[in-house]
Amino acid sequence: MQLLKGKTALITGASKGIGREIARLLAEQGADVAFTYLSSIEKGQQLEQELSAYGTRINGYRSDASDYTAAEQLVEQVLKDFGRLDILINNAGITKDGLLMRMGEEQWDEVIRINLKSVFNLTKAATKPMMKQRSGSIINMTSIVGIKGNGGQANYSASKAGIIGFTKSVALELGSRNIRCNAIAPGFIETEMTAELNQEVVEGWKSAIPLKRGGTPLDVAHATLFLASDLSSYITGQVLQVDGGLLT
Repeated sequence: MQLLKGKTALITGASKGIGREIARLLAEQGADVAFTYLSSIEKGQQLEQELSAYGTRINGYRSDASDYTAAEQLVEQVLKDFGRLDILINNAGITKDGLLMRMGEEQWDEVIRINLKSVFNLTKAATKPMMKQRSGSIINMTSIVGIKGNGGQANYSASKAGIIGFTKSVALELGSRNIRCNAIAPGFIETEMTAELNQEVVEGWKSAIPLKRGGTPLDVAHATLFLASDLSSYITGQVLQVDGGLLT
């Protein structure tokens, strides 16, 4: 049984890592998938070709989620190409780490713009068609850092904490229209980026996790599938931690 058959999902920042695995799993589960990429053009094109093997409609769009007008145009194009929008996954994000005393204004502004403003942009644009349908699931990718903070990541932590507050507010506003809004807070997830880290440091992090391992992009994708599907039809305004028990 395909959990998302007949539904259309839009995923931002899906050319690699967690976003890519979410796109793959949703297509596997029967969803028509629209996704965005920006700088990773070749990877975006490869993903579009890869997902077409699942037999659902797939379109990749080069779009900047942090640009308000571009976000509006993207949703309009998705509606033209697919006819509807059932699931929005705000996954696009970056890090620009540094201690607060050394952090430049540009480092702060760029992370807030790409990580937090993009969530506002896409959610606002998607709300109108979802309200007409009187249904929808919005899933925002936050982080455990947005819950507990982290030294050297004041900008990133602030952006991810902002997403949590935004998620809860949107859930309250749109619940009467049968539109759900939830967030996922990944912990230490093993991706291409973490593979470049010092392995001794990585093992130290893993030892602090009750499940004694890092998560995978598929772990996050499974949580996303649950919140996107009707299996979670009575869940809204929640933050699902996918962290192996790290913050328990």
